[in-house]
Amino acid sequence: MNATTIYLDNNATSALDPRVLEAMRPHFLNPGNAESRHSAGRQARRAFDEARETVAEILNARPDEVVFTSGGTESNNLAVFGLVVDDQGRPGRIVTTAIEHPAVNEMIAHLEARGFVADVAPVEFDGIVDVDRMADLFYDRTRLATLMLANNETGAIQSVARLADLAAARGIPVHTDAVQAVGRIPVDFAALGVATLSASGHKFHGPAGSGVLLVRRGVRLSPRLYGGGQQQGRRPGTIPVPLAVGFATALDLWRRESEARAANWRRLSLRLVDGLRNAIGPDRIVPNGPADPAKRLPQTINLGFLRLNGDALLMQLDLAGVAVSLGSACASGSTQPSPTLLAMGVPDDCLRSSVRFSLGAFTTEAEVDQAVTHVAAAVTWLSR
Repeated sequence: MNATTIYLDNNATSALDPRVLEAMRPHFLNPGNAESRHSAGRQARRAFDEARETVAEILNARPDEVVFTSGGTESNNLAVFGLVVDDQGRPGRIVTTAIEHPAVNEMIAHLEARGFVADVAPVEFDGIVDVDRMADLFYDRTRLATLMLANNETGAIQSVARLADLAAARGIPVHTDAVQAVGRIPVDFAALGVATLSASGHKFHGPAGSGVLLVRRGVRLSPRLYGGGQQQGRRPGTIPVPLAVGFATALDLWRRESEARAANWRRLSLRLVDGLRNAIGPDRIVPNGPADPAKRLPQTINLGFLRLNGDALLMQLDLAGVAVSLGSACASGSTQPSPTLLAMGVPDDCLRSSVRFSLGAFTTEAEVDQAVTHVAAAVTWLSR
């Protein structure tokens, strides 16, 4: 990344915290396998167990409920597949939403091709799912309900605990994709009441390739991978100790700094939006997502720039050294409008011109001010 780049795309990925790198470094140099009984292996096992205990403590889970993975996509796939596929391979129904990440939606589409039925719950105009209406879609053959904890495009925080309560009455497990929430807002696995929860380290300044799947004790997952008994057989393979340590360290740093980070994100988000309104005019900008800041992630801002082409705006900002996004990085190659914004009923005049700004722990006030200047200049040039 160019040193002059103003990086405001942290929901896609975030820079590795140098403190995390230092914590990982000695474990890259230790050749021990955490399953080996010699001293190098025992050293690796201690580091892995400490990382698992740290994650469990911060997310209010038990250590044996923590499964380390390669990231959110793997965690989501392990959960969705594992919760719905039984020994007989009989298809059933899945209740989901139109705002789920491709790592969930594409897995469900794969299951639909195998005979499963997906019932899609509607989304309100502010990007929040009405979970009571979602529960109306529960049937006798419903095997699973999926609802992300916070949306990757709008930051809208969903009522996952309420859905889990409604689903428990019908004996239906709930999976929540918490990839955008963990490391940004407090997440309490026990209080949510879900069967499984996914998280990814690179969203909160941990290493890419690190993630976790929390699996509530007593929940049975059909295996997706075979080849070893590591991590209770749920994710067999040699344990990546450096990545587990990196994930746990990044999460612990967020815990220590969470109040300061959240306050700074709220302040900078307001500065960004107010600056753009003053520079461009309030009638040219439409916020997408909940109006109440308490109902969205503090570092996610999604704005529609009326009557502009989003791709052209993104290109102009990239040339100016400002990194932002039009939506999910995992769907960035698509020319189709955002499924999330479509589900929210965002009008055509801002549907294709909506830009996501996402802040990180290292975003500065000066960077936000420079971004405002560059965005205003790009909008003026494109409006000629």
